[in-house]
Formats: sequence, structure tokens, C-alpha cells
Amino acid sequence: MPFHPRNQHQGHYDFAALTSRNKALKPHLTRNPSGEQTIDFADAVAVKELNRALLQTQYGLSTWDIPEGYLCPPVPGRADVIHAIADLLNTSHDGQLPPGNALYGLDIGCGANLIYPLIGQAAYGWHFVASDTDQMALDNARRILTANPDFLPTITLRKQADPAQVFSGMIQPDELFDVTLCNPPFHADQATARAANQKKWQQLGKRESKRDPGLNFAGQSHELICPGGEAGFLQRLIADSQAFATQVFWFTTLVSKAANLPTLRQQLEKQGVTDLRVIDMAQGNKHSRLLAWTYLDKKQRRAWRRKRWQAAE
Repeated sequence: MPFHPRNQHQGHYDFAALTSRNKALKPHLTRNPSGEQTIDFADAVAVKELNRALLQTQYGLSTWDIPEGYLCPPVPGRADVIHAIADLLNTSHDGQLPPGNALYGLDIGCGANLIYPLIGQAAYGWHFVASDTDQMALDNARRILTANPDFLPTITLRKQADPAQVFSGMIQPDELFDVTLCNPPFHADQATARAANQKKWQQLGKRESKRDPGLNFAGQSHELICPGGEAGFLQRLIADSQAFATQVFWFTTLVSKAANLPTLRQQLEKQGVTDLRVIDMAQGNKHSRLLAWTYLDKKQRRAWRRKRWQAAE
């Protein structure tokens, strides 16, 4: 499945442009069997330098970094999520994207990379609250913002002090969000995380490194693992969303495992959502989907558009 039409990452990477912005990428360039320039995507450092270069050349960042051992998300795939959310908002505003300066998003689990708020702000001018339970991740996100001051006025960081909660404590009583987004932990325990890691290595045709078995599939335990795995986390997220039914237009989350969808759908229907959508997010060997729901009825949606979006046009 190709990238979204508005995704800047179409076709082959322009390594000449990328290495001109990030010279640290150049030593990692190699050739594939067809003679085309590429990198070794099993090399964690090479992948990080590629992502840094993409953020610098196409999203206006002066610099970007993450600590060793934290997830290094693929920028093109994360951009596709943002564009899919923009399309979702289009459908809620008569086929027109609401003004960027009027849109506020809440990123649940922003991580050390802060990737969704950075892309959402650069591509559409959206405002974000970025939350996480990990203080080290938030400290790094703060360093990214400090190094890129143009993003500071539009991205706010919040610490979730209670890991058992999702939206509670993050959405204040007087706040409204046009969209929430989340990339949930995948695995229930270390064993399943390890098995998934090995499968990724096999897909790349590599042997797992004894020195560093994580490489670019690394991640802090809370980024990858939670009680009940992806299904358990999303069931808690969905349950918590009901308390904020009138404060959020669209709740969204990625769902990696298609087998989890029937249970999540059933839970959402029991909680009285008025609209539920599943948007395919597959690219290459990676298959995922964006689950979106709202509790607002048609009258409430019209009022939301009038007060928040049309007033800003």
C-alpha cells in the first residue's frame, strides 16, 4: 500500500539532500543489489541518523536526538498517521481541513522522540499536549523543543503521574481536544516482545546480534510492554475515554494486531459511541490500522465546528 498522497516521503530517499543536512548519515550509506543508495535498516545508528535527516530536511528541525535504548520511530510511517488523522478531521468539516491554529491534539505516550507532535505541527500547524509516564522521555522531549524553539509555543509536555490512568489527569476540566492519538505498547511480557523482535530480524534476513539484540527494535520496557499487552492497554484507554466524551471530538489509536479489533469494537459499541471507523495504515511489510471513535451526536458536532473551527476561519 503506498503512502498517503500528502506524505512527503514518496519514492526513493534523496540521500544527497539528506546528507547535506545531516553529515553523520553519510558514513552509513551503502548500495543494495540493484546498485541504489540505501542504508542498513538493521543498524540502529543508521536508522536514527536517517530519521534525524528527514526531520531536518522536511519538517524544519535544526536538530533531533533520542537517548540510547529508546524507540526510534520511522518518520514516513508516523507522517502517514498524521495525514490519516487530517483526513478524518476533513470528513468532520464538510471536506475541508479545519484551520491548523484551531486544532489541538493530545498525544498519549509521546516517548522521547516526540514524533507525532513535531510532524503534526510542521505539516499542519496543530497544537499538541504530549504526555508520558516516563520523566526521562519527557526530559529528552524538552531538549528537542529547546533546540527547536519554533515548536515551543505549540507543544506542551505533561507527566502522567499515574501509569494506571490514560486520559484522567491529562485532560483538564476546562480543556477540549479535537483529536487524541496513541501508539500503544504491543506486548504483554518480555517473552512475547523477544519473539516479535526475532521475527523482525528474520524479515530483514539478519541474525540477531548477541552484542545488542535490540538494535533499532529497541525500546524501554514501558514503550513495548504493559499488562494485557496491546488489547489490555487499549481496553483501559477506551474505558477511560468515556469520561471525556464531550471534551474530545475524535479519539484515535493505532491497533497493531487485527485480532484485537472485534473486542475493541464491542467495547466501544457498549459505551455508546456515535461513530466508529477503522482506517488501514499498511505500508510495505508493516500492517496496522487506525481506530477512531467519537461520542458526540450530530448536534454536538455542529456546535463544535461552529465554535472552534468556523470561528477561526
